[in-house]
Amino acid sequence: MTDLLATAAGAALVFAATNLDDIVVLTVFFVAARATGRPRPRDIVAGQYLGIGALVAAAVVAAAGLLVVPDPWTGLLGLLPVALGVRALLARSADDGPPAVVGSLLGVAGVTIANGADNVAVYVPVFRTLEPATGLVWLLVFGALVALWCTVAALLGGHPRVVRLVDRVGHWLVPAVFVAIGATILVTSGVLPRLATLLT
Repeated sequence: MTDLLATAAGAALVFAATNLDDIVVLTVFFVAARATGRPRPRDIVAGQYLGIGALVAAAVVAAAGLLVVPDPWTGLLGLLPVALGVRALLARSADDGPPAVVGSLLGVAGVTIANGADNVAVYVPVFRTLEPATGLVWLLVFGALVALWCTVAALLGGHPRVVRLVDRVGHWLVPAVFVAIGATILVTSGVLPRLATLLT
């Protein structure tokens, strides 16, 4: 029993450390859902599960030696949230409410994958060392924590102060959050110096 609790605690710690920023992204999705109806809450939850599932699957495959993760090229996925944010900024005026930056399950999954591409580098060495039974515990913990993350984000997205803030400045704040997330991915991944080297 002690081993099981230790395994679950380790999985929870790794998930929380690698997905803390997802709370912000999910909150933005839920705020947009309340204001515009897009993406629908069930699409947000399903998209988050699909995105995290894809990241974990890629890490498991890489850990088995069947896939080489092209680090830091995964940082190019940061272009997705940047493009979504810029598109929303250009499409909205100051009189509009918060825009639906992403309107579908696949859009949510895409942003989740882009935002978590660097997680694979953390997951691969961990999954390499796990026995199948231990790996199953990790997957169950990850699944439970995705549900917790979505619940927390839905509560934050419905909080009166958050709603008032987004009503006032949501027309630029929501897209700006996506641009900032994408820029952070691009900068921290190390892909920009690699691109600069190729271009010179």
